[in-house]
This record gives sequence, structure tokens and C-alpha cells, in this order.
Amino acid sequence: MAGAEVKNITEAMTKSLKQMLNEDNAYMVSILKKMKSTTYVQPGEVPNIDLYMDQVTKFMDEHLESSKRRSDDKLLTKTMINNYTKNNLLPSPNKKKYTKDHMYTLLFIYYLKNVMPMDDTQSVLQPLTDMFFGENGSIDMEHIYKEVFDIEYGQSFSLTRDVVRKYNRSKQSFKDVEDPKEKDFLQAFMFISMLCFDVYMKKTMIEKIIDDNFSISSLKKAEETEETKATKDNKETKASGKKSKKEHKN
Repeated sequence: MAGAEVKNITEAMTKSLKQMLNEDNAYMVSILKKMKSTTYVQPGEVPNIDLYMDQVTKFMDEHLESSKRRSDDKLLTKTMINNYTKNNLLPSPNKKKYTKDHMYTLLFIYYLKNVMPMDDTQSVLQPLTDMFFGENGSIDMEHIYKEVFDIEYGQSFSLTRDVVRKYNRSKQSFKDVEDPKEKDFLQAFMFISMLCFDVYMKKTMIEKIIDDNFSISSLKKAEETEETKATKDNKETKASGKKSKKEHKN
């Protein structure tokens, strides 16, 4: 998805969402403006050359600056990168240089760790890098990132519309409260609660998927199933061979 196309979709989305809001919903409009200003590393923006550590952190700081909640927040530090490598989240650099695959893996880590604990992030990413990092797979990490990016960006419009609907619904709550300050607080609390419940439900689904497909126990169980199947097939092959020999002698 080209940068101009992303910009056009974002502008159209913001215009449509504003139409869903009432004239007095200036606060929600400000949230939409913040969302519009948030930038993402788009497929193809990662340099085609290998980078040293300082170049990696500089690139991330420049391209993810708008994602900071506070100005002094650290997006990616040398210590973080070293810890990711130490904990098998990120393959080791080659002669202190990081490839495009390293960069895309770091982007996946950055986005996933904001919604999942590190052990779950590792459970998901380690099989990904084992299969597709470097020369390991049939497609590269850039291709995977582009596929994920395009689908998720396409979903952002419907997801944001849902947020606006929740906001409008929260503004209809606690109508029996007379004190304006109390009403404003309770409606804000309602909005946060609705968003949190949505996140909670999705987080529960994510954990279920990880536990069933990516956890150590599930992977071990899958390996044991394959070993059992292979042993069974081997026994059946041997039994078939013995039967054929016996029939031949007769």
C-alpha cells in the first residue's frame, strides 16, 4: 500500500467519522486527529542495507515518534534490542549489523509487546523467525509484514467507527445524574470501560490461540503426536512386510 493511498484512506476515514459525531463532540474529534497523525513504518520504508545498532534505534525513533504517549518515552533502546536477542525474540546480528529481516522482526516485537506479555510475544515470534527469517522460508519477513500491514490498515476504518459508536453510547449513559462534573466523569468512565471490555475479550481470545497453538506444551504435544503417528506407520510397514514374506513362502 503506497503512502499516498494510506493518506487518502486516512483522510476519508476521518471525514466519515466526523460526520458520525455531534457538533459538540470536540474531544472525540481531537482523538481522531491524534489517530490521524500517528505514523506507521510502511512496507518498503526499511532500508535495503544492513544497519548498525545506532542506525536501527535512530530509524525507529524517527518513524515511530508519533506513537509516543509522552515525549520522554523510549521506543527502542540498545538494551531492549540486546535483551530481545538474549531471550531468542530476535536472531543475532551478523557482525554487529542488522538486516531488513531484523528490522521487520523488531517492528513486530514493538507492536505485539504493547498488547501481550513478553513470553506470549516470544511464543508467537520465535516460530515465525525459525520458519521465515533470512533464507529459512519460502517468503521473506518484508512480504509477511506487508501482508499484515495491508490487512490491518484496511480494518482500521471499521475499528475506529466502532470506537466512535462506543463513545456516542457512553454519552447516552447516566442521564439521571444531575451534577455536570459527576456526569462527565461517569460517562468518561463508561467509555473507558467499554473499550477495556473489548480489549479484554480480544486478549482472552489471543491467549487461547497462543495456548492452543504456540505455547511450549502445545508444540510439544504436536511433536509427540507426529512421533506417535510416525511410530505407528513404521510398525504397520514392518507388519505389512512380514505378512508379504510369509505369503511368499507359502
